[in-house]
This record gives sequence, C-alpha cells and structure tokens, in this order.
Amino acid sequence: MHEDRRSVAVLAVDDQAAFRGAVREVVEATEGFELVGEASSCEEALALVREHDPDLVLVDVRMPGIDGLETTRRLSAAHPGTTFVLVSTDELDPPCDACGAAAFLPKQAFGQVALRRLWAEHGHDASSPPGDAAPRIGS
Repeated sequence: MHEDRRSVAVLAVDDQAAFRGAVREVVEATEGFELVGEASSCEEALALVREHDPDLVLVDVRMPGIDGLETTRRLSAAHPGTTFVLVSTDELDPPCDACGAAAFLPKQAFGQVALRRLWAEHGHDASSPPGDAAPRIGS
C-alpha cells in the first residue's frame, strides 16, 4: 500500500462490464480497499495505471485485441511496485510468472475473502520469489 493512502487502490481490467461491476461492488464493500478505475482494454489500462498508480490490478486473461497476458506483461514492466492478478472464467493455468502476475484467480472465486487473501499473500513485498510458479487462488 502506498504510504500516502489509507486503503489499497484497485484497478479492474476486463472487457465485460458485468465483471467490472462485480469488482466495483466487492471492492466498495471491503474495508481497506478502494476502486480507483475500470478499464475495458489494454490501452485504457495503460493510461489508468499511469494516472492512478494502483496497488492491485485485476486483469482478465481473455480480452479482444491485446489479451490480459500481454497487458500484464506491459504494465508490470512499467510498474514493478504494483501487484497484478490474472482473472478468468476459464479453467486454465496461465503463465503468471512469465507475464509478471502474482497469481491467477478464477472469476467465480472472486469476493471479499479472495480480495483480502490476494492482498495479504501478494501485496507488493509478499509476492513469490522470481522463478516460483504463481499460485492459483480460490480453487
């Protein structure tokens, strides 16, 4: 968490408005977390991360155009102090460590408990050592 903030700043990146809405509801209902933006594409995500400098970014794996893996690769390279988590409805094991993500979370498992656990386990300094496989949360 940034020193000048009292809450964890979260950015949702997903081409589906319904999931962005679900993230908004969960984040707003979870004490200590604040939604600072929503993006529906890689380009929007790049701009919003620069503008808001979030602590935690939830990135959908499957998006049209530039997918979530490439989006995360670009964002994590430019913002190494930010924690990135891949999300998807599909049962898959994306290469989290190859793109800079700390973990993968099935969308079905997303909620207040998962949000708190993600931050507790992967927030900034809590991420896995380089080369370790990123864990799958919520399954």
